[in-house]
Amino acid sequence: MPTRRRLLAGAAAASIGAAAGCSTDEPGPRPDGSTPPPTASARSTPAPPAPARPATADAAFDVVAENARPGDPDWGITGASPSNPSVEGWADRSSVPVGGAFGLHVSSRAGAFRVRAFRIGWYGGAGARLVWTSPTVAGRRQPAPRVAPVTRTARADWSRTLEVDTSGWPPGCYLLRLDAERGSGRRFVPLTVTAPDVRGRLVIINAPATWQAYNTWGGYSLYQGPDGALASRSLEVTLDRPYSQQHGAGLFAVYEQPLVQFAERLGLPVGYLTGPDVAGDPHALDGAVAMVSPGHDEYWSPEQRRHVTAARDAGTNLAVLGANACYRRIRLAPSDPSSGARPARTVVCYKGDYALDPGYRAGDPATTDYRLAPDRDPESRLLGVLYEGFPCDEPWRVTDPGAWVFAGTGVRAGESFPHLVGVEFDRVNPAYPTPRPIQVLAHSPVLMADGPTHADASWATLPAGAGVFASGTMRWVEALRARGPGRPGHDHGLDGRTGAFVRRVTATVLHTFAAGPAGRIHPATDDLDRVYG
Repeated sequence: MPTRRRLLAGAAAASIGAAAGCSTDEPGPRPDGSTPPPTASARSTPAPPAPARPATADAAFDVVAENARPGDPDWGITGASPSNPSVEGWADRSSVPVGGAFGLHVSSRAGAFRVRAFRIGWYGGAGARLVWTSPTVAGRRQPAPRVAPVTRTARADWSRTLEVDTSGWPPGCYLLRLDAERGSGRRFVPLTVTAPDVRGRLVIINAPATWQAYNTWGGYSLYQGPDGALASRSLEVTLDRPYSQQHGAGLFAVYEQPLVQFAERLGLPVGYLTGPDVAGDPHALDGAVAMVSPGHDEYWSPEQRRHVTAARDAGTNLAVLGANACYRRIRLAPSDPSSGARPARTVVCYKGDYALDPGYRAGDPATTDYRLAPDRDPESRLLGVLYEGFPCDEPWRVTDPGAWVFAGTGVRAGESFPHLVGVEFDRVNPAYPTPRPIQVLAHSPVLMADGPTHADASWATLPAGAGVFASGTMRWVEALRARGPGRPGHDHGLDGRTGAFVRRVTATVLHTFAAGPAGRIHPATDDLDRVYG
């Protein structure tokens, strides 16, 4: 039986084509929010009109104007991701405020290199825009990974190669491309550039803690050591190292990049933060109209969860466009002082060995699954859904076709979309706390090795007016780019019909969320007792 980490890494490897931008071979919402005529594979009516920018939105950054600028379709890196790249690096900030500076720590066996900063967006289908290019930088090979003996943390103790000033860069998600001289190698470094505030914005929350959990650079992740065994895994991982997957882009390229490109194509007033940003500032989400959790957002600190919950309870909508979100409790700890990086760049998660954690012994919460003792707090209390299992590959089956999220799709009760449930999935579980009222939108049979169960998509509403939409599947964001007949071994077999459906539902949810508290307009019809009675 393949391990969970290997299956998820395989999903990432199968999705490498996403790094080359967005295909335009199937109509979807235009940047102004309007929709061209549907293809035969997608029964549809016009999408909801693009909402006016909320009166409180910061007008300094205009998503539509930004995406009207020419993009750079050759920004991606093609081919297999090498295990021993000639150039690679890491940024000493996972996010930086607009106009702020950060350091790049680069190791190069190829000599000199240049850095090109690409902002991810729609850009007429190009998928990214070149924002900045460095002068030629003298490269050098930096030391091999240093592995801490107790926590088995693999760290790249590399000196700072250059400092980058982001003055003039618009907020957004960036991939910095390291280009070795004479075309001898390329590698990405992800970065989020944040605005001073997110008032009136739909905030996509990047998940670097989860990227690092699965990052095997230096031989170690939170799932395995060099021998592939769980027993040799790291107990702590650090952001002070490159990413091994997706040419250095990590899981961002699979579970977040398609969402960023699609949201910007819709012309919505998006904003960007990272999980650590939200954890570190109780006011980071003040005034946001919605929060968006991407395709794989598993590792959350208690501070991030507390601040997201507070925003939800104050009326900010929450879209969970994946599965397995908020599953592991982590602690963000200072980096090794010798690294020169800022604090809170170490992700601590002892899981079943939490009793060995010095932080736990000192009174910190156990860094294990949120639903488990000794500090039980199931993620369903926030999200409505609860992680149910893996691996699976099943159809996503519509239960409530009259629900507002399905407007314009023409779906019928029992209609299904092959391969959309996978590789991990959630469900609404009546045995655990969940917001009420909650409405089950899709109830998809799943056959696991230990018996039958279901994957659920849900819609819950809160007293202050917030709505919580959960897709129930980790493949939702990946399906945003699904087109064509659906080939085995390519994008999990997701076809154009499924892609058109997911894009329409996502557009409806995001447009509605951008307009304000969606629970006031679409109160949930509680049917949990009927579905699971």
